[in-house]
Parts: sequence; C-alpha cells; structure tokens
Amino acid sequence: MDKPLIGIVMGSDSDVERLKGAFDVLKELEVPFEVTIASAHRTPKDVANYAKTANDRGIKVIIAAAGLSAALPGVLAAHTTLPVIGLPLEVGPLKGMDALLAMAQMPPGIPVATVGIGQAVNAALLAVQILSLQDSSCSKKTTQYREKASKKVSTARDTLTELPKAPPEAFLG
Repeated sequence: MDKPLIGIVMGSDSDVERLKGAFDVLKELEVPFEVTIASAHRTPKDVANYAKTANDRGIKVIIAAAGLSAALPGVLAAHTTLPVIGLPLEVGPLKGMDALLAMAQMPPGIPVATVGIGQAVNAALLAVQILSLQDSSCSKKTTQYREKASKKVSTARDTLTELPKAPPEAFLG
C-alpha cells in the first residue's frame, strides 16, 4: 500500500465496526489510509502528537470519529492545520446528537468539518474530495463512485414492477 493520505482516528476499539463503511470506500477507491485509536480524554498526549506529526508523515486529511462529548476532532484540529473531518457516532442516550452539536460548534479559528451522525461513508468521500483539489485521480475516482451509486438507484427504480411507476420522461433533463 502507498503512503497513507488519510488518517482515521477513533476514540475506542468499539468504533471499528462503525467505521467499516469508510474503510470499504477508501479501499474501493484505492486511496491509502491509516487507522489508529487515541482518546482525547484518556490519551491526550497521543492525540496531540498524532496531529502534530500527521503532515510530516504525508497525511493530508484526518477523519476523527467520536461519540458523546466528541472532544477528539477538536483536540486534533487544535494541533494541526490539516483539514479535520468530524464523524459523530450514534452512541449514548442522545444517539450522537450531542457529538454532532459539539463538532458543529467549534470555536473560531479551530474548524472541524462535520458530516451527519454515523455517516462514515460520507466522511471518507469528503476526505477524497479534499484530496482531489490536488490530485485529479481522486476526482475521477469520486466521479466513478457517484456514477455507480446513480446506476444502483436507476436499477432499483426498474425493479418496481407491482407499483405504478413514474414514466421515463420524468427523469429527462
């Protein structure tokens, strides 16, 4: 595998399954990435060091998955100028709403881009879109991924055999 371009940080090993969609997309698009576990509360020095060394190691974007207090994306962002994408996880009594609000309300000067609750695939795709600003192959891969998703929807539409379907001309531009 090539040198990782995307770093994925999660606060706990229990988050691995929740990020499977991101891992799968990055593998499918053949975008090199690395994964680690570090906690903003239990291993804050590790989080800071990861962020501080990411750029020198070739990382271009960091995805930070967190639930509950969701401090991880903000702590990473405080220690790097790389783009940080916060992925709020659907955990705890508020099912990720607390994490979403924490990520979306970062103080001025410490931005964290935030995707929807549990949207690991969107976090990965956003990271690849950021990479595509400097790498046209990433742009092509993202376009191909979207075309594939579009075909999947069209195919599903064609399976509506026992329901009254919208006519084909409804989808002509």
